[in-house]
Amino acid sequence: MIHYHGTPITDLAALYTLEVEHFCVSYANRDQVRHVEKIAQSIMFDNGAWSHFTKGKAPDWPGYYRWVEPRLRHPHWAVIPDVIDGGVDAQRKLEREWPLGDLGAPVWHMDEPFSRLLELADSWPRICFGSAGAYFQLGTAQWEARLDRAFAELGKRGLKPWVHMLRAMEFASKGRWPFGSTDSANVAVNHHTRKECAGCMAKRLNRVNPVPRVVGQVDFLEGAQ
Repeated sequence: MIHYHGTPITDLAALYTLEVEHFCVSYANRDQVRHVEKIAQSIMFDNGAWSHFTKGKAPDWPGYYRWVEPRLRHPHWAVIPDVIDGGVDAQRKLEREWPLGDLGAPVWHMDEPFSRLLELADSWPRICFGSAGAYFQLGTAQWEARLDRAFAELGKRGLKPWVHMLRAMEFASKGRWPFGSTDSANVAVNHHTRKECAGCMAKRLNRVNPVPRVVGQVDFLEGAQ
C-alpha cells in the first residue's frame, strides 16, 4: 500500500528528510509544493474540500483546476472536487465538470448508498473513500462494518478499483481491507512532538501494511465466485 504523507512539513530541512517518499499536497495549504515536486516519488494532490468544510470557506474549483493541471502526469494524481455532506447530485455535477480525466479520482462518502459506490467503480479506475455522516468517526465498529460491506459489494460485482482511504493512514495500514493507498498528516503534525526525524517516522509508518482478509462473506481479492 502506498502511504502519502501530508504537507506542509516544517521546517524545510525536515521535509527534505522525506526524499523519494510519496506526498499529499492540499490545494488549501500548498506553500511547499515546489519543494515536494523536487523530491517526491509521487504526489497525490488533494482538493482541499476538508479545509473548506471545517473552516466554512467557499471552494475555488476553477483555481484548483488551473493549479493542478500543469502538475498532473503519471504517477501523480488528484482528488476530484467534492462537497462534504453535499449529497450525490452535487458530487455528480463536480465529476462532470472535472476537466482532467482519469488523472483524477472521485470520492465516495461512506454515508452515501452502495449503489453510488458501484456507479463510481464502474466509471473510474481509482476512487477515494471519505469518512462522513454516521461514519465520520474513524475506527468505530460502525465504520469498520461499513468498510466490510463496501468491499463486499464491490466483490459481488467483480469490481477491483484502486481504493484510496482519505485521512486514515493508521486504520488503513492496520486494517483488513485491500486499500491501494492512504494518506495522513501524522508526520507533519507529530514529528516535532515525538522528537523523531520526520523521514524516519515516515519510513516507520510505511512498514505497516494491511493484510486483506475475507470481508462480508466475499473475498474481494478473488472477486465474485
